[in-house]
Amino acid sequence: MEKFGFQVIVDEIFTRLFAEDIGCFKCLSKNFYSELSSHAFQMMHALRCGDSVQKKLLSFKDTSIVIDDVLAGTLDVVRSKTLSFPNNVHPSNLRILSSFHGLLLVCNEGICYQLILWNPTTRRYKVLCDDYFNYNHHRNSDTGGIYFDQFNDLKVLNARCYRNVTVARVYSRRRESWRTLNFGSINNYGSSGYSWSTGVYADKTIYFMVSNYWYPLGERNIVVFDVLSETLRMLHFPESIVVNPCQGHFLTIAKRLHLIVIGKSAELTADLLRYEEEGWMKVFVFNNPRVVDYVDRR
Repeated sequence: MEKFGFQVIVDEIFTRLFAEDIGCFKCLSKNFYSELSSHAFQMMHALRCGDSVQKKLLSFKDTSIVIDDVLAGTLDVVRSKTLSFPNNVHPSNLRILSSFHGLLLVCNEGICYQLILWNPTTRRYKVLCDDYFNYNHHRNSDTGGIYFDQFNDLKVLNARCYRNVTVARVYSRRRESWRTLNFGSINNYGSSGYSWSTGVYADKTIYFMVSNYWYPLGERNIVVFDVLSETLRMLHFPESIVVNPCQGHFLTIAKRLHLIVIGKSAELTADLLRYEEEGWMKVFVFNNPRVVDYVDRR
């Protein structure tokens, strides 16, 4: 190991290994263990694992949390793993607000309302605040996002809606503190009639789909958060795409923002669109896609 150098082994080798594989080493020095538990290593490991070929699906069931491997686009349910949330919090009390490179922003809606940053792979977690619901608001309208700024500081964006007002704040992992952002005209989307999607990260931007379930029914917009300037702006949802609020979902593919639209006439269909500077482009059509049934695994 001395031939390659301490930092090269940590930065170029260990950051590319799964946490379970690193834990199998029994001959590491105290210096290695100290470096592997550092904040810088955790952040780099999260980034490298996010680009791994091995993808996993984490699901909150009625009584358990299940992790499935995704192999060639198919769930490998034979080797499913079950894990517990920190402090054995029941899954029914948990709600995922966002995900980013294997990290989850989770709201514990149990007795002690908490906003928690959790890494299911390493089982490490950080309670960001325990006064999450001290402010009266509709919790189902809340959302969030996770990102790294230009200084490699892990940050969490949290948006809360109540009485026609949207409040946004950003948590800095390095400073371990919150600060409030100016939401400006986006406060128009703070009423309980609007539903916010989870934050989806793509190309240094976090996207939220904001849909109106009341009046005007079917209205939807896109809230855009630039992670470098930490400012918000609005994008109008393309009128050419007809989709009910519950049928459109953002996702990231190859670091680009995509939208999957579910429809059903004679059979179930799904269209995949990619966001370009000039607008949305349809890239794939799924005819009669297979539905994964989780009822028997609850």
